[in-house]
Amino acid sequence: MNFFRLLGTYLRVGVLNELQYRVNFFVQVFQSLLALGTGLIVLALVFSFTPTLGGWRQPELLVVMGVHILVGGFIRTFIQPNMERLMNDVQQGTLDYALTKPQDSQLLISVRETRIWQLVDVATGAIILIVAVAQLKESIGWAEGLGFATALLLGGLMVYCFWLMLTTCAFWVVRVENMLEIFQSMYAAGRWPVGIYPDWLRLGLTFLVPIAFAVTVPAEALTQRLTPQTLLGAAALTALLLVFSRWWWRFGLRRYSGASA
Repeated sequence: MNFFRLLGTYLRVGVLNELQYRVNFFVQVFQSLLALGTGLIVLALVFSFTPTLGGWRQPELLVVMGVHILVGGFIRTFIQPNMERLMNDVQQGTLDYALTKPQDSQLLISVRETRIWQLVDVATGAIILIVAVAQLKESIGWAEGLGFATALLLGGLMVYCFWLMLTTCAFWVVRVENMLEIFQSMYAAGRWPVGIYPDWLRLGLTFLVPIAFAVTVPAEALTQRLTPQTLLGAAALTALLLVFSRWWWRFGLRRYSGASA
């Protein structure tokens, strides 16, 4: 209960802060529409030369695009702002303000910031998914819907753990921003199914950076490609990342000396 109360408090504060700059909403809408238009043009160009790409038809790749935009919007709304603030706090020695509060430190640093205008991408991705599912000839039942929701949740947790582990490196490395830029560049590769990439890149996008589990696996659920084994593997990997990222965070805290050092 404390978690939801804390989350609600910070969410209200974040919304109030964002509402002070309402012009950012229109800027975000423009950026989202521009990115969507570019993606649709590229998709149309690809399928003007071939009926399938790696065994994926055009409506199925539209599903992948929708998941990619939706998950990206979630990252930029909830995960990225908090991790960027954590980096700044570590570098400036102001993390004390979170550590001295009577709440779990990892929980606090994970919910302090919310950029609500990025929810435009979440809505855009959801609309694309609805359109793509309507174009699919196969009917989507409750099993596919449940698999999609589960895979989406697991993928989101994996991305959170990955960001937390990277950001925790700020306790040792000064310029962590460079590593985060690498993640963002690799995330762009998620707009296509990882199966179309060479084996070495496919392994990297699956196990080193969990792009496959965050984007391709949820898309496989809606296109009836997802197997129970893949979903169980995603659940096991998520549990492992949650445990390891928790340990890594607590280990990193031992290196933090604070503003008084």
